[in-house]
Amino acid sequence: MVRLRNAGPAGPALLLLLVTACSAGETADDAAGGTAAERAAEPWRPAPGLDWQWQLTGPLDLAVDVPVYDIDGFESDAADVAALHERDVRVICYVNAGAWEDFRQDRDAFPAGLLGEGNGWEGERWLDIRQLDALRPLMAARFDLCRDKGFDAVEPDLLDGYLNETGFPLTADDQLAYNRMIAELAHERGLSVGLKNDLPQIPELVGDFDFAVNEECAEFGECAALTPFIEAGKAVFHVEYALDTEEFCATTTALGLSSMAKRLDLDAWRDPC
Repeated sequence: MVRLRNAGPAGPALLLLLVTACSAGETADDAAGGTAAERAAEPWRPAPGLDWQWQLTGPLDLAVDVPVYDIDGFESDAADVAALHERDVRVICYVNAGAWEDFRQDRDAFPAGLLGEGNGWEGERWLDIRQLDALRPLMAARFDLCRDKGFDAVEPDLLDGYLNETGFPLTADDQLAYNRMIAELAHERGLSVGLKNDLPQIPELVGDFDFAVNEECAEFGECAALTPFIEAGKAVFHVEYALDTEEFCATTTALGLSSMAKRLDLDAWRDPC
């Protein structure tokens, strides 16, 4: 399910680059690296500006004409991923990396000592990300699930617990160590990995992650903080919930973000820029 972060202060103004999704003559499939041969050859590195679909609830609609999908790793199966690959669509595996969920099939694998306060979503509790040795095999198993179903990448959610009331005295250094472990686990399995939110640590983490996923940077005036990914030639997949597209598309498209409006429950509906 979608995670809304506590709004923090916007960073200092950054030099903004206007980045196009594809160079002249380059197709959407070329930019997405979407052919079967490319998928087999090397990990995916999504280019800025790619259109995408993000669906975590409701009957999965596989017919949206975009080069990138982001879907739930537990609720989707290998046949869904294969059907998208048939159209040369890249597929991102959504998993929760920062909170325990009582509705997941692996819920009993998490020791009670890892579980903190509720995070505002029913059935979820923050994880003590300081316990790297305990969390490494649990997250590795989740990423194995993504790999075994054929996904190209992972979107690990809740990578900014240190900015929230988790029940643990988490620091920025704790978060950096955990997020880098998450990126390493994904790369060990041949999966690309996206940094979800965690805007303050983008300068430190842009080299560890292959793309970014962001919620509501336009509403909170924070989109400029994502430009290090664009400058590095890495996509930023972005959504807004409370704003209409005419309120943010001109700004975010100019920054090179892959933007759309979505409903908060992340069903199939989308209104792209």
